[in-house]
Amino acid sequence: MTPGASLPRSLLAAALLSGCAAMLPDASNSARFGFASFEAAESALAKVVPYRTTLTDLETFGFDVRHSPNVVRISYPDSVARLAPNSRVALEDMDVGIRDCIVARLSCQVYEFHFAHQSQQRSGNFLLDFFNFRRNTTVSGWQFDALVVVKDATVLFTSHGGTPQTSRLERRTNPLGPLQSIGESSGGMLAR
Repeated sequence: MTPGASLPRSLLAAALLSGCAAMLPDASNSARFGFASFEAAESALAKVVPYRTTLTDLETFGFDVRHSPNVVRISYPDSVARLAPNSRVALEDMDVGIRDCIVARLSCQVYEFHFAHQSQQRSGNFLLDFFNFRRNTTVSGWQFDALVVVKDATVLFTSHGGTPQTSRLERRTNPLGPLQSIGESSGGMLAR
């Protein structure tokens, strides 16, 4: 072995032992179709004008009821439960769009859109993470949910909510490191 060959190995060992966080994995999860942020989705939905906006307009705003994988068409009985959950509220006291939808029955459709983005970034010591002793994961992102009520291809009512910003730190410590999962699976087999 030449003296120069040990230098790269010692550099590699030093990098591993120093806790090189750049070597830790990260991940992200997004809806295939959607918006870049909560605010972008909220701004697009704000363009909807009840009793004027059509399904075609809605699609140009980013809310495609036919092709978007992140939309749920809610059945009539479930939509009544969603739009009027409190039976003590009189029909005339409800928003006009909700009222018209309930009266229209099956000719009214309710769509629920879900847009979200979540990313996970691991941090900390590479060796402790790699050998499963300690993992720190920062999770950040947002989630936007919109309810759109449509009758005869015209939007009657919209509502939205969600989480504009998510940020949390998940910590996991395994005193036995890579042996922890072996012990957990063995315990499960012994319990049977």
